[in-house]
Amino acid sequence: MKSQKQYILKVSGILLLLVFFLSSCDPKAVEWDPKTENLVIAEYLSLNEEYSEFYDLLENTGISSIMAVRGPFTLFLPDNDAMNAYYEAEGISSYLDLTEQEQEDLAFNHIIDGEVKSGSIGLGALPAVNGNDDYLVSEFEEAFIIINKESMIIHRDIEMANGFIHKIDKVLKPVVRSVYQVLKDNDEYSIFTEGLEATGLKDTLDIISFPFGQTIARNRYTILAITDETFQENGINSLDELIAKYSSGSDDLTSKDNGFYRYMEYHCLSETNYLSDLGLGLNNYPVLSYDNYVSISVDEEDYKINRVSEEYTSFVIEESNVPAKNGTIHQINKLLPVSTPKPSTIEWEVTDHFDLKQGDYFGKTYRRFFDGQNDLANVKWEGSFLLYYYKEQPGITNYDLLCMQGWWWCEVTTPKIMKGKYNITSNVWKNYVDYEVYIDGVRTANIKRSDNANETSWGEVEWDVTESHKIKIVSTSSGNLFWDYITFTPTN
Repeated sequence: MKSQKQYILKVSGILLLLVFFLSSCDPKAVEWDPKTENLVIAEYLSLNEEYSEFYDLLENTGISSIMAVRGPFTLFLPDNDAMNAYYEAEGISSYLDLTEQEQEDLAFNHIIDGEVKSGSIGLGALPAVNGNDDYLVSEFEEAFIIINKESMIIHRDIEMANGFIHKIDKVLKPVVRSVYQVLKDNDEYSIFTEGLEATGLKDTLDIISFPFGQTIARNRYTILAITDETFQENGINSLDELIAKYSSGSDDLTSKDNGFYRYMEYHCLSETNYLSDLGLGLNNYPVLSYDNYVSISVDEEDYKINRVSEEYTSFVIEESNVPAKNGTIHQINKLLPVSTPKPSTIEWEVTDHFDLKQGDYFGKTYRRFFDGQNDLANVKWEGSFLLYYYKEQPGITNYDLLCMQGWWWCEVTTPKIMKGKYNITSNVWKNYVDYEVYIDGVRTANIKRSDNANETSWGEVEWDVTESHKIKIVSTSSGNLFWDYITFTPTN
């Protein structure tokens, strides 16, 4: 998928510049003045000397023209004092001492393509990535919002004609280190980091991105990290003592058959989950191999990891949501032994495929696919074409669907699902076709368009192994189906 930075640059070359010149306004625009809503962001910066240093950075990189188009954009804006403090901390005299790439990264680190008002900022991460394709993390210090654990918003929601500005007291330094590098550089996590090295997991966690087709794909992880102090409170003072406590089975510490490897992997989750991603109720989050899950529930009292009765592990909030280039790190307050949680309800979107997400169309527009056997790894079909359908309309989860038309069949491969007994239902946005359902090759349902139900039961299954499954729908009449998600509801 093209980075947010590439997308913003592309937009800037397509849209007309919309600059609003106000003949009656004071050239020294004042924050919070209602007239600011008639100015685009670039013009507002050009009229305010206190932001001249950041504006000059935007001018030098060509990004100022982006901030003069329709948007909407959100800008986290440092003033000249904040910029000069950044230069001093970095040992440079101005942004001109940075390379062109470093200048661009610094500027884009403060820009989000979309509208983010302060009322939508919670404990975790902002709802959209910035121009560097990174999430900015957020937390609170009394009544103030802190961004990326370093910068305070000191004036909120300054409305512009093409978005919003939040004035910040410190420059947002671009995040460049991997989750492994962040841990390695923090002496509090020396035993935990040595464990990642001994198992070889650090090699995976150190990969930030990799070539994928014609683009560069980003890895994203979540680490549940344990400090040396917590280990020591449990009688573990070195890597050798940690290995002695958890190692079993194979003597090879890099093998999945070794208990110590499984212990370390249990703290490394696939995908990135900030605290704001952890909703109410019970959810299971997969480890790197997807062979096991960590249970995290949230209520009005606390975040609860692997809760058993009243016992559970939790996050050290002020030391969680630590940003890294390929994920985030949460510090946890207790040891986290490997366990297998009970299955939880899974709502899996049929558009949730890694290769599908890498396209520059994803989450933005339509895309047709014509090679049903080779275009996508985990979606196979026969028919005229497969349509990735995007429409911002209520009732569509994340506004995207898979659509088939005419006579066709379509088969998706799910992520690994915990062993157990499930009732399977599917949600379609619109159904204009009769079809049959096959789960792992077994016919489980025959659905008529006359049923006219968005959510339809596709049968019950019982799986003895945690693994992926194939779900296939075959049209038995000519027509269209807009497929949204599949729900797996545990029944035992």
